[in-house]
Amino acid sequence: MTVTTSGQPTDPDPADADVLLVEDRGFVRVLTLNRPAKLNALNTALTRALSAALAAADDDGRIRAVVLTGAGRGFCAGADLSEFSHLTPDQPEAVLERAALTARLQTQMQRMGTPVVSAVRGAAVGGGAGLAIGADMTIVGTDLKFGYPELRHSIVPALVMTGLERHLNRKLAFELISTGRLLSAAEAAEHGLANRVVEPDQVVGAALETAERWAAVEPRALRAAKDLFYRVADLPTDAAMRTGQDVNALMRGFRR
Repeated sequence: MTVTTSGQPTDPDPADADVLLVEDRGFVRVLTLNRPAKLNALNTALTRALSAALAAADDDGRIRAVVLTGAGRGFCAGADLSEFSHLTPDQPEAVLERAALTARLQTQMQRMGTPVVSAVRGAAVGGGAGLAIGADMTIVGTDLKFGYPELRHSIVPALVMTGLERHLNRKLAFELISTGRLLSAAEAAEHGLANRVVEPDQVVGAALETAERWAAVEPRALRAAKDLFYRVADLPTDAAMRTGQDVNALMRGFRR
């Protein structure tokens, strides 16, 4: 991985390219998927690098927010299908390892204490769609093409289905996975998949604005709020309220 100083990822020779760029802007870490010639498709190397980078950001006490974006004209085209020729039933260990890695990545951002905002332009499909909405907030460009076209390639969108079903109503979610229809930026915002829609060249700037607002908050309080937010979503009302009471008592020590 490469730390850039300009914030503008380059398109180096594919043989030498770093698949993920890492840049710190004060308390904010920017992670850039860097396979623009492949629309940042997720091969094993990029999947591993991103998972490791998210974990490192969460463990770094100086980092208070993360921006996830993609180099070039698209956010992420999903899984790199060129690897599928090696992920076959006669290679069960490789298949299981890749599935476990992908499943972990698709839920990792919401399990982090550090908040993550995705800055998404162009294609965000399949696993890329899962990453886009797997962040805590999502900023999209007007050129967004969001969806799950896996069945067109005789692939089941198995590892992204949980996140999609939890973000959308079931009728629309099933329409997307069964027909491969792509949503526009306006549709994504209408259905609650995007927090803001901006011009494509403004997605990173808008995401940085959000990240910097997070960075200005007491980090322990924000971590506790994020953890509670996702925990209560899966709890019955009474249990959720008891959990909230516990955090309410804990937060008294957060005042600066």
